[in-house]
Amino acid sequence: MQRSGNLVNGIIAVMFGILFIFCWQVGGFHVLLQLKPYQLPLPTDIAGALYSNFDVVMENTKFTMCEALVGIFLGSILGFMFAMLTAIFPKWGSGGLTLVTAFNAVPMIAMAPIMNNWFGMGMSSKIAVVTMFSMAPMAINTYRGLTVLKPFTLDLLNSYAADKKTIFLKLRLPNSVPNVLTALKINTTIGLMAAICSEFFTSYHGIGFELSTVLKLSQMSLGWAYIVAAALCGILMYGVVSLVEYYALKWHTSQQ
Repeated sequence: MQRSGNLVNGIIAVMFGILFIFCWQVGGFHVLLQLKPYQLPLPTDIAGALYSNFDVVMENTKFTMCEALVGIFLGSILGFMFAMLTAIFPKWGSGGLTLVTAFNAVPMIAMAPIMNNWFGMGMSSKIAVVTMFSMAPMAINTYRGLTVLKPFTLDLLNSYAADKKTIFLKLRLPNSVPNVLTALKINTTIGLMAAICSEFFTSYHGIGFELSTVLKLSQMSLGWAYIVAAALCGILMYGVVSLVEYYALKWHTSQQ
């Protein structure tokens, strides 16, 4: 039943996407929003720009994806380790999470130029920005998974006189897996946004740099081609995490 339901939902999503692109192509959005074709290029124009500049777009996309993936990996590892420490030492756990949340509340457009000044124009500064903004979702979600337990499970282990190490390894860590994967889904979006936003300010390569350049030159079709490339990368990363979640959490109620 669940597979058939997912298939129906997938078909509906595809049909909606086709309808959306069709309305865009025939100028429905231009009429609705009172836009000119040079302000909002048609899908065929965007596809043409992507085809004509495919090698350049792919080269910059790979550069940005590398920044995003490395930053997401480092930020997720640091966030996970921080969550474990706050769960093991709960007296300062809430204060530590508040500090991480405060860092995450800093506007991305404010932090990006600061990191660029610290680490230079190269890839390292963009990775640093992505790492910073990937930490909080992982830390907060993992901490919840490690600490919010079903009462009877903890009581059962306590009735067997299980020590803290056993409770942590056999109960808390497995309970946090769904939360970790949820945080990874969030980070796939945040990480890509952080990398692109950082490239807008100081860079010589990547989607953000090229997007800023072509829009200044009023090459709107090519600009939208970079936007499409970024969207496809985000969908790809989200899909990979969702696939891992499906196979890793077959035992979980969310996948039943």
